[in-house]
Amino acid sequence: MDIDIAPSDVAATDLAPATELRVTCARDDLASALGIVARALSSRSAVQVLTGIHLQAEGGKLTVAATDMEVSLRASVGGEIAGDGAVVVPGRLLADLVRLLPDPSVALTFNEGDGVLEVISGSYASKVNVFSAEDFPRLPSLDVSLHTIDAPALLGTIDKVARAASRDESRPVLTGILVRFEGDKLTMAATDSYRLSVKETTLGESGPELDAIIPARALQELARLAAGAETVSLGVHENHVLLGVGDVWLTSRRIDGQFPNYNQLLPESFEAEVTTPRAPLLEVVRRASVMAQRNSPLRLRFAEGELSVSAQTQDVGEARESLGIEYAGEPIEIGFNPDFLRDGLEAVAGDTVQLRLINPLRPGLIAAPDESFWYLIMPIRLAG
Repeated sequence: MDIDIAPSDVAATDLAPATELRVTCARDDLASALGIVARALSSRSAVQVLTGIHLQAEGGKLTVAATDMEVSLRASVGGEIAGDGAVVVPGRLLADLVRLLPDPSVALTFNEGDGVLEVISGSYASKVNVFSAEDFPRLPSLDVSLHTIDAPALLGTIDKVARAASRDESRPVLTGILVRFEGDKLTMAATDSYRLSVKETTLGESGPELDAIIPARALQELARLAAGAETVSLGVHENHVLLGVGDVWLTSRRIDGQFPNYNQLLPESFEAEVTTPRAPLLEVVRRASVMAQRNSPLRLRFAEGELSVSAQTQDVGEARESLGIEYAGEPIEIGFNPDFLRDGLEAVAGDTVQLRLINPLRPGLIAAPDESFWYLIMPIRLAG
């Protein structure tokens, strides 16, 4: 298998050939950094070096990094750093080992001629076989113009749409999230062809010029890293995006392809519209979903003043519950995937939610009252 060692269209960070590396640092700091970057380790690659974590001592700083060629993670560790060298160490092994070391301090030593990384902590000592740093892919440069983005706004937008992204890798575009900055407005959209989620967020200041499809798993990883942070740094390469939280940097490739025009997928008008308190409806849906097993749909029946939610699975049982609503149109009965319906209701912020319908065979829309969030969901044809 060939790997792209240095994409010609991306400025790359030179990872120096392994020479000498001597590091003494806090065990917990190193364990934390290794645990973070280990999330980018390749679990299915036939390229052995992609299962390793790259350690580089340079300029008095230790940087640890891992990549699966789509997403990379880098973190810095402080301590007593000597030498300017690099080495790649089996990632899971090193992360597990450092986490279990007996002493609060750990010393790492590597000399190119030895071919092993020495790990010493208190009375513990080990030698770990390594990979050549020269075989590790070069990562996109951190030397890029950065924009500061409000973290809660960014992460909140990711949370609303990421659940609608596809996991089917045969259609790469649908495994990503469309990310578009226009002035101070951020729009994200995701679809798995069964549902479409769109969220518009107004930021405090203008973001970078960006209209790209970014892997959903990269943005979900960012959400984990930036939980509790106030800001996220965002840089744009031609074929990558760079996202920074403190001393941790995530780089993700853009996904090539054309994202579906979601404006064309949203119906222009609906036959019925209901605005109702969100929490009671969500609880009814959650309870009914327990009986909707083995791909059984939830059955929603809208009638004057009432919404009935029911589910039935052969050999399991059935359930029905009613909820008072303000509805005065013709009765409509429609079926939805219980997980998809629950996801849409959970993604709406605020106390109320809007449900808009056309007929039992056309998509339904779950929307926030302020029109900042739309969740289009395909129905399931009901039997009988």
